[in-house]
Amino acid sequence: MKSDVNDVKERSQQLAPEACAQACVVSKEAEDLVRDLLVRFGDKWSMRVMDELYERGALRFTRLRDCLAGVSQKMLTQTLRQLERDGVVGRRVYAEVPPRVDYELTPLGIELAEALCGVWEWAMRHESRVATARAAYDAQAGTRAGRTEQ
Repeated sequence: MKSDVNDVKERSQQLAPEACAQACVVSKEAEDLVRDLLVRFGDKWSMRVMDELYERGALRFTRLRDCLAGVSQKMLTQTLRQLERDGVVGRRVYAEVPPRVDYELTPLGIELAEALCGVWEWAMRHESRVATARAAYDAQAGTRAGRTEQ
């Protein structure tokens, strides 16, 4: 526990405003983009679609849908269109009968997938700590609610 406290103190000194002043200067456009992307990748399917395409490479629509248990055709179509609009997924149509369409991450999408990988890793590393913190908070919130009702 003591090492955790020291680690936190050290990190907070590294992240002090004067230490990251240059890194913290962000344009309104960049701030809006980050907010938009967090909303997008906070949905149920976007990160999973990107993860499948990152791990497996180019996939046909049906194969991608098979890899994503529970996704409907409509939802996958909407998700792919939005990711294509953002420039992170490319769509390649082949002039064949029947028509063949492959989806794959663009270079921009690969870079974003690698950045989002850190979020997955953080979640896996800290899953139990977050669950413990939530349980403690909920227990205390229940106690506070009981006091207010009296």
